[in-house]
Amino acid sequence: MRTVITPRPPSRRRLLSALAGLALLPGAAAAAAPGGPPGKPEGKPPARPVVGRPDTDHGCARIDKRLPTLPDWPAVKSEIKRNPADEKRVAKIVAGMTLAEKVGQMTQPEISAITPEEVAQYGIGSVLNGGGSWPGRDKHASPQDWLALADAYWQASVSTRTKIPVIWGIDAVHGHNNVFGATLFPHNIGLGAAHDPCLLRDIGAATAAQIRATGQDWAFAPTLAVVRDDRWGRTYEGYSEDPRITRAYGYEVVRGLQDGGSHRLGDRGVIATAKHFIGDGGTLNGQDQGVDPSSEADMINIHGQGYYGALAAGAQTVMASFNSWTNEDLGITEGKVHGSRKLLTEVLKQKMGFDGVVVSDWNGIGQVAGCTNSNCARAINAGIDVVMVPNDWKAFISTTIAQVEAGEIPMSRIDDAVTRILRVKLRAGLFDARKPSARPGAGSAKALQARALARKAVRESQVLLKNNRKVLPLSPRSKVLVVGKSADSMQNQTGGWTLTWQGTGNTNADFPNGTTILGGLREVLGTDNVAFSESADGVDPSRYDAVIAVIGETPYAEGVGDLGRRSLEAAALYPGDLAVLGKVAGKGTPVVTVYVTGRPLHVNKELNRSDAFVVAWLPGTEGGGVADLLVRSRDSGPGYTGTLSYSWPRSACQSPLNPSTQKQGEESYDPLFPSGYGLRYGQTGSVGTLDETSPGSGCSGTGGGGTATEDLEVYNRQDVAPYKSYIGSAENWGGTEIGVDGEATHSEIAVVPSDVAVQGDGLKATWNGAGAAQLYMQDPAGGSDLRGYLNADAALVFDTIVHQPPAARTVISAHCVYPCFAEVVATSLFQNLPAGTKATVKIPVSCFSPNLDFENVNTPFLVYTDGAFSASFANVRWVPGAAGDADARSCADLT
Repeated sequence: MRTVITPRPPSRRRLLSALAGLALLPGAAAAAAPGGPPGKPEGKPPARPVVGRPDTDHGCARIDKRLPTLPDWPAVKSEIKRNPADEKRVAKIVAGMTLAEKVGQMTQPEISAITPEEVAQYGIGSVLNGGGSWPGRDKHASPQDWLALADAYWQASVSTRTKIPVIWGIDAVHGHNNVFGATLFPHNIGLGAAHDPCLLRDIGAATAAQIRATGQDWAFAPTLAVVRDDRWGRTYEGYSEDPRITRAYGYEVVRGLQDGGSHRLGDRGVIATAKHFIGDGGTLNGQDQGVDPSSEADMINIHGQGYYGALAAGAQTVMASFNSWTNEDLGITEGKVHGSRKLLTEVLKQKMGFDGVVVSDWNGIGQVAGCTNSNCARAINAGIDVVMVPNDWKAFISTTIAQVEAGEIPMSRIDDAVTRILRVKLRAGLFDARKPSARPGAGSAKALQARALARKAVRESQVLLKNNRKVLPLSPRSKVLVVGKSADSMQNQTGGWTLTWQGTGNTNADFPNGTTILGGLREVLGTDNVAFSESADGVDPSRYDAVIAVIGETPYAEGVGDLGRRSLEAAALYPGDLAVLGKVAGKGTPVVTVYVTGRPLHVNKELNRSDAFVVAWLPGTEGGGVADLLVRSRDSGPGYTGTLSYSWPRSACQSPLNPSTQKQGEESYDPLFPSGYGLRYGQTGSVGTLDETSPGSGCSGTGGGGTATEDLEVYNRQDVAPYKSYIGSAENWGGTEIGVDGEATHSEIAVVPSDVAVQGDGLKATWNGAGAAQLYMQDPAGGSDLRGYLNADAALVFDTIVHQPPAARTVISAHCVYPCFAEVVATSLFQNLPAGTKATVKIPVSCFSPNLDFENVNTPFLVYTDGAFSASFANVRWVPGAAGDADARSCADLT
């Protein structure tokens, strides 16, 4: 049934005309017109557009109604200007530094891998802590613990010959999310729905205060991805699919983080990072770190917009993106952005005029062709200034010094990188600053708390999609039944990048200063008027005025959250929630569903079972803000004001879904709810009964008698449903499932998490030689028809690092429900791979024919050995066409 939707008109504040918050400078509008600006001699190319300080509304950048089409990468006029005195001082310092001191400034280790003494010994310029890394590996480290380590690093750095202070970068992406007890704001997708650039400035300033309280100097934020495919696991890190919002927000959040200033950051600011440059939100099929095939015009006019905002505000650092930029049909062959001189130097530094620091992402240089995590002259020559090399930093230093001495990296490139690093440190005021614990705001418990602002952000970010019979708002005298696992789960409502990298492993006790949605309802209605049953078993909805079902996704972060070939069907991600709704719907009591999510998903089943439906996104630690709008109270204000900043899918395979991704000849833009949709109190927005059809086997042709067209992912940083990872041995040949922590142990084999291509993406298996054992990935429900991969000349592809070559016969096999299986001998394959270095192995699936019944494959990957062996495995998949690749193995060699 077609849904007729009439979204409310946007307010004047939210949609006023002004270049997405960034006005062209005088003359630039003419420069953008065909033929060049008036008065220019004929035949000369038109001047490139210039962008700078935005037009404002209520003192903040406006979100424009439309953006002009830029013909080229614009020059960006930064609000932080060059200071001649700084430049002179930097040049003098650089001239007096040794090569080793310069490379030390360019090196960024992880705090768990470097001591203060080593910071002094190697002249390290910066350190970082990744998600889920804390001083002393203590998740509950106090502000004093953070400050003590910050002081130790700082003291070590200023005791060196150069006395250049070290800086500490941290992923503070929705507040100071690594720090126990800090207030956390809604993730970016929710803030995008608020359509409020002023709010972003306030949140940036509050986050800076939190960071200063624990002694860091540098926030790896904001993320400026313009998301085109919601299957991407980082969708919630993007403010919107609409570049107009991202551009205005990029300006304001940087202003908030860096506290303004014309030559320096403000006294209350920290260094901001515009990330990830560029195109991470535009990868094919929403694959994290995948390939963005955008044209250069789309890179300029869609994916570049957030950077124009952030750089105009004076962002001092830009983080390179993991993705590739490749479209051979358009002649684009840049490959990994970390190795692209065109993007990092010619575009960012030269055309856009960025004079700050380009920092790599976690081991990002290791993904550049011909490079490793500790060896990549190409990335430095491309324009990387600070190299995030968490663990292999000593090898990186020695290798880079040797490359400079051999002329592989010009000394001029090293001097440019160090000049930029010192320029940013001067602008941040760090050369004149006291130790971190003695700086303004250090140790402030008050600074870590921004609860009123966070609660306001939660109220502004929610979107009301359905409100039959005007169920909402509820009366403050209502008696309600609350159901669903997310109602009382701080872990679910805070999502990924929260205390831990993936946001998993947390309990409510890890958030002593926060409020769950259930807790907020108890505040507003009174404890006696709120009953809670997570599973809704044995409850009688008729005893209550309303049922509030809080359902949604469980936490995930980069890569792990990718949907791949799976559909947008929400129930596939949390089947228990639909069961909860089924127990309370249709019982005569209105059901209000609160949906906790990091992206729009196909929720037709849930909408059909709900009288009202509220999208709360990932609200952070202040779940009370959700209750403020569910129940009419003095804190409700105007009620629901949020509107979608992403299009909402009508069907389970409707991705990508945004107006500018629809190509000629394809189905027209037809969302269930368009971007900009949102109801207010008093509006019903009835959607009728929605089609609940969805494909049970995903959205791509992966099997049967046809030809597969998309990868069959088996393991991508975690198990990809329906597959699960196991170990087996004489101790338990039936298989022991590898837990969510990536660990499992038998007396013959042990598995722990490992880094292969990126952080935490692999499983390290160690066979100790005590007996035969195996690592495998299997669908516990049974076999699938994978004949399409045989027809598509596919290969079993995986990344591996051999730590200890096999001492005995080793095989790789696939099973069609044991005892049906086929195997190839891989002993010499693993013995001949270079130890300690990532390699990609491609084994044609035809090597398993004819012994494998491709119509019933339940185990697409298994490694078995009789003796001692140690290797890490990651990114396991079946790839159509890969058997024809030049580096694919020959079946004849695997016997």
